[in-house]
Amino acid sequence: MTTGKKGFEEKKKPVISYWAKDKIECPVCHKPFEMEVMHKGNGRMIAGNLTDELHRMFMPSKKFGRIYPLIYDIGTCPKCHASFFWKDFTDIRDSSSFDRIQQDEEKRKAAVETVFPYYNLKSERTLYDGAAMYYLALLCYEKVDIAYAPTFKRGMICLRLAWICKDLERVCPGHNYNYVAEVFYRKALFFYQQTLINETGRIESIESVSNFGPDMDKNYGYDGVIYLCGLLEYKYGQREDEELRLKKLDEYKRSIARIFGLGKSSKSKPGPLLEVARGLYDKLAAELSSNNIFSEDD
Repeated sequence: MTTGKKGFEEKKKPVISYWAKDKIECPVCHKPFEMEVMHKGNGRMIAGNLTDELHRMFMPSKKFGRIYPLIYDIGTCPKCHASFFWKDFTDIRDSSSFDRIQQDEEKRKAAVETVFPYYNLKSERTLYDGAAMYYLALLCYEKVDIAYAPTFKRGMICLRLAWICKDLERVCPGHNYNYVAEVFYRKALFFYQQTLINETGRIESIESVSNFGPDMDKNYGYDGVIYLCGLLEYKYGQREDEELRLKKLDEYKRSIARIFGLGKSSKSKPGPLLEVARGLYDKLAAELSSNNIFSEDD
């Protein structure tokens, strides 16, 4: 009796990523490891809406299901758990930064395991593994010299971590990932605002930043950073001191009005950014107006 092979074949798992031919050498422990890269063709990435946080949503496909491109933007050494944006594995050349990261290895691993226990760095990554890698990167950039714009990068990492944690809550509800997302949103607010303070005060330059994201599909530049500072303040800023909150909202309303011309069309700025900036401006104006606070641009 013969049985067709087809009846015994397991359904093939959709291929989302591949291992690059050339390995990456970890600048911290100097051990080589494989670079996982996401395939981007054949209907894997079906672009959906852009959120007010400049986060591109992707629709699930019948063949590949729902994918999360962001998780492939970070690399992590499985030996010492050093974690960076892939480009920084070669761009950062400060031995003191690497020494600090190496000395902090056990503390860094323990901190991540309290939030994302049992993550895996040696096989194809999952959404959960990606969250752990981003958190490891957040702690690594804490030790990186200011010449490499770590404050901005920590801000973008925190914002992406908030998005990833919200995705985790959707696929695995009941594990408090929404609460963790709120924590990372507030951290993102701090780092984005500190980025502006450091840049204007000539404390830490962001000239080395080639892509301000915050997502992977488009670079919204420095204007995007200013917009996100205002948006994050509006959505996740403190509410204990109402007077201080309104003062900050008024400052961001002025900044947005000045930069974006109150949402009027401009060839020099991305259209989607103008659209969300106008929406934020209207929300800020409404809240300030309800508290009888009016700016000169009203």
